[in-house]
Amino acid sequence: MPVPGRTFAGDEELGKKFDDHRPNGGGASLSSSLPWRAPIRLRKRRVFTAILVSLLLYIFFKYIPTDLGPRSTTLTPTNSRSPAGFPTPPTGKPPHDDDQEAEAGKHYFSGPIRFYKLAPSLHAVLSTMGHRPSNRNVVFAASSLRSASVMIPMACEMARWRRNMVHFVIMGREELSINGIKEVNGVTADCDVQWHDARPDYMAWSSDFRMEVSVTAAFNHINTFMHPQVVIADYSPREDAFFTKGLKHKAQELEMPVIELPPDAAEKLMWITRLDSGSLRAWHKASVELLIHAPPKSSGSLIRLLKSIEAADYFGAARPRLTIELPSEIDPPTRQFIENIIWPPTDGSGQPHINQVTLRHRIPRQTLTSEEASIRLVESFYPKSPSDSHVLLLSPHTELSPLYYHYLKYHLLEYRYSSYGFQSPQNLLGFSLELPTSHLNGSTPFTPPQSKAPPFPSADFKPDQPTSFLWQAPNSHAALYFGDKWMEFHSFLSNRLEAQHSPSHFNKQSPKRTKLISESYPSWMEYLLELMRTRSYSMLYPHFDSDHAIVTVHNELYHPPEEFASPKPKPKPASTIAENTNTTSTSNLHDNDVFTADPSTHLLYPFSKQKPPTSGPEPALLTTSLLSLLPADGDLPELTSIPLLSHAGDILTSADATTLATFFTGRFRSEVGGCTGLEKRERRVGSAADLFCFGDVEEEEEEEEDDVRESRLGRGGDEQGKGRAESAANSVAPSTESASASARSSGSTRR
Repeated sequence: MPVPGRTFAGDEELGKKFDDHRPNGGGASLSSSLPWRAPIRLRKRRVFTAILVSLLLYIFFKYIPTDLGPRSTTLTPTNSRSPAGFPTPPTGKPPHDDDQEAEAGKHYFSGPIRFYKLAPSLHAVLSTMGHRPSNRNVVFAASSLRSASVMIPMACEMARWRRNMVHFVIMGREELSINGIKEVNGVTADCDVQWHDARPDYMAWSSDFRMEVSVTAAFNHINTFMHPQVVIADYSPREDAFFTKGLKHKAQELEMPVIELPPDAAEKLMWITRLDSGSLRAWHKASVELLIHAPPKSSGSLIRLLKSIEAADYFGAARPRLTIELPSEIDPPTRQFIENIIWPPTDGSGQPHINQVTLRHRIPRQTLTSEEASIRLVESFYPKSPSDSHVLLLSPHTELSPLYYHYLKYHLLEYRYSSYGFQSPQNLLGFSLELPTSHLNGSTPFTPPQSKAPPFPSADFKPDQPTSFLWQAPNSHAALYFGDKWMEFHSFLSNRLEAQHSPSHFNKQSPKRTKLISESYPSWMEYLLELMRTRSYSMLYPHFDSDHAIVTVHNELYHPPEEFASPKPKPKPASTIAENTNTTSTSNLHDNDVFTADPSTHLLYPFSKQKPPTSGPEPALLTTSLLSLLPADGDLPELTSIPLLSHAGDILTSADATTLATFFTGRFRSEVGGCTGLEKRERRVGSAADLFCFGDVEEEEEEEEDDVRESRLGRGGDEQGKGRAESAANSVAPSTESASASARSSGSTRR
């Protein structure tokens, strides 16, 4: 390979040096042909290095720690980082204009918002499954330190029960650290609460508008990381206005429930710490309507009940609607009291008042039959939402405790909406506020069952302690019925009455049933008892080891139900069920009434007529705290762990209850429902049509056939085709109607 020529031929020494340092192979590069650039490059590198070293020395001496020199100024927040990698908040006053500060006072800053302490705590709670819309996260939020001191004990108590992941968010202008807040309020290490500092930078100098924006922005970040099921805040007059306004705005935007605690929450509302996130999320979802059926000449009892409703504590929750069924003749004291009633009471805010009292006055003056009275009562309420609209039936003979709504709300949220409990609400019809003193016959004293085993692990459990229990018996004095079950009762009563008045549904004479419930109770209970026995439904009844009660039943002004108050003509005979489900003989049953009351055919116990139920001493109404009344420190037991009684008062197992319901349902469908035993009916929520082989089931079938015909008509390609479809439909309709009539005459309708 030829040796390349030298670049500079006239300078032999320079060329020699160049040849000695040239790499092997290849031609000369462009840089090697310009040797005068190398010193310039070297000088630039040295200058850059010197500048960099000087800058580093300047920074070191400027920000040297106090223990290494006199300079103590810290780094700016833009360049500084906490050990965890998050920026540290600035100190001192924010930039300001003297005129602006003088005009706005101390709270003048409205600059950009940064949360320096919120990100670390939110990243630390990723294990709470906050990315899921449904989880166990419950947030307590406070702006003022006064509100924080009220809610911190409640948050720690909720965390102690370990049903929720509890978080406490601090917002506001106070500069006291989280550790300082915990120390001031006596928070110990066993308070398993996650703490979050959602205060913005320069909060002490921030304007109201900036603080309100910071509240909404903080909740936006909180929702992203944990999707809280509910936010619990303090009484709004105790809180900062910007916090309340920002929270309400963001909660509405995110559809996030907010529970505002009343002023005395620490004393009377500690029971919410026992609820799980699913129950708390339904705080505003569940609605209750109070229904009072006033018999004639009951003004004294009615006014006493209405006064107890007005005086009750509703802890800031929305007041329930009130419906009063009035008799045809209204006493002057009742009329005067109703004219002056304001429900709900005005709050003094100046907002328009919405009246939630509904009065229904009966027009006919003649005495109602048992069937008419049942229809009138059941028709008084129909749920707007089967899952969330419920009714509380109240007798005028009752008087409510000021804390009755606490008991009502607590049990409703726990047994109806709990997400993480082990409850079985499918067969729960509702719950009573009263412990009955007699059996359904009205004369035999009732002895509530005692607990033989703890409903939950407890070292303090003692046998034969009072416990709540399930009873397959309705209650008319003070009881809440779930909306879907009351809707089902509508369907049941509609079909049941059709069975009584349409003997063509049967191809054989149906047996009659002796009356099981005393005439001291309203007649609708008899129908509801039938539904309960077919479905194996039960009511939850209270039993307290206390001298106090949620409701008192006064019998000194007792009025029997109107339908049983005076003799009346015998109604037409109709079909009912024989009580003796162990025999098919009907020779000892008679046809003189819809419900009979012959003691000789009564299989359970002696029957009392038109007398008040037996009662003992009236307990005092609870006025202090709900937790002081409930056993086990207010921890409600699981439904599967408490005693279950049949309608006759016998203790049952769940298997026994299912067996009895299956047997009774078969006989009911055959003897009352007009079924042959071959029909298979689909059970639907809020409907009892599967117990009958006629009525609304047949109507549903006809509606489905109409829908099919309409869909066929809609698919017609032209007017001629449409006319042919209409003609075909008209030719089918009579045959369908004749088939239905034929099925009804034979006593059954096959689907």
